[in-house]
Amino acid sequence: MRAISLSRLTGLIFWLLLTVPWAAGSTPTSDTPGVSAPEAIAEAIRARYETALVDLPESKQRHYAQRLYRITGDERYLPLNRDYGDRLTEKLREEIAALATPGYAERRAREAIADYPTSSEKKRHRKRMLSQWGEIAYAKSLAFDLVQTKAYGLLNESDLPDYQRALAYLKSVNFRSFLLDAEVMTVYAAQIANLAYYLHDLGVVDLREEVITAFRQQYPPTRNAALTRAEYRNKIYGMTHLVIAASDYYQKPVKAEAFRWALNEFAAGLDPLLARTKADIYTEVGISFLLAGQGEHPAVTQLQDALLEAYDADAQMIPAEDGSTDLAQGEHRNVLAIMLLDWPNRLYPGPVLYELGNTPAPLNTPTYQSSARRSVGAWQAPAE
Repeated sequence: MRAISLSRLTGLIFWLLLTVPWAAGSTPTSDTPGVSAPEAIAEAIRARYETALVDLPESKQRHYAQRLYRITGDERYLPLNRDYGDRLTEKLREEIAALATPGYAERRAREAIADYPTSSEKKRHRKRMLSQWGEIAYAKSLAFDLVQTKAYGLLNESDLPDYQRALAYLKSVNFRSFLLDAEVMTVYAAQIANLAYYLHDLGVVDLREEVITAFRQQYPPTRNAALTRAEYRNKIYGMTHLVIAASDYYQKPVKAEAFRWALNEFAAGLDPLLARTKADIYTEVGISFLLAGQGEHPAVTQLQDALLEAYDADAQMIPAEDGSTDLAQGEHRNVLAIMLLDWPNRLYPGPVLYELGNTPAPLNTPTYQSSARRSVGAWQAPAE
């Protein structure tokens, strides 16, 4: 078993200390002075998750702590981000060394496909699809890990010796055929959006515009009524991830004009969108408007209202479509809900871990304050 890092141990102690007041039942309500209903629900969800965060899988802790850091800059999230950075660099050092072995990437791809879950028809379809694309199953995972290290300031010779070997390998892979394939797009639209931006961010290849063009040709608004529910969800999820990926996953705003086509389609079809998708997806639609500096758009209020209606006060979270209130399975959905219901006035990139040293920064904010009450600079979307 891997020994727990000092930074993570310190972070866990902080969480235990800081979540006691919430566990005691001091969750804010919409009656709290200066707090709107959306902010109060965001705080309640956050309180629920942060009380249980230490018991969630490491992957969920990473996802939550990374997103919450990027919308708050709260130093309490640094230990969990550091711990993920430590695990990631340790893993990548081994991967980069192993890439020198002929056939390694092909073997890892076969293993990834063999381990791919089959609990739903969607997942079984994706597994069949990936099995037809050789090393892509491994290469896309490697690209994700490298992008994560880059965001943390760890993609360098000191932290990742010979990292250029990994980039050279990615440059040898034919991503273009995969990303522009119509069948792949049908079941993997969000992942295609992610991968296109990963590859650009890493300097491997820039296929962003080609992917957007292919996406819009395959999924024009006129086709929406003919799409099955699964196809429609895949489309909307793909659209949101084109916006989110362009923001480097909540690290910077995007230009509204660059995604006007998507925002206009969201707004024009919001009622069917709410009826045909689920909270994970329609919440990302709302966040897409916020990332584009369109927080005053009526669609944002309508999407927030949908979340408020879906909120389960007893479970203190947004339940799954089937009513499940499992915390681990609902982490993605609920961290998105926190973001949509209490969007900040600015975003915090990174965190760039090498600039922060190995000792957790002192805690200056022992309890959460909503964005309406945080003293931060005004939100500015980039000029269009």
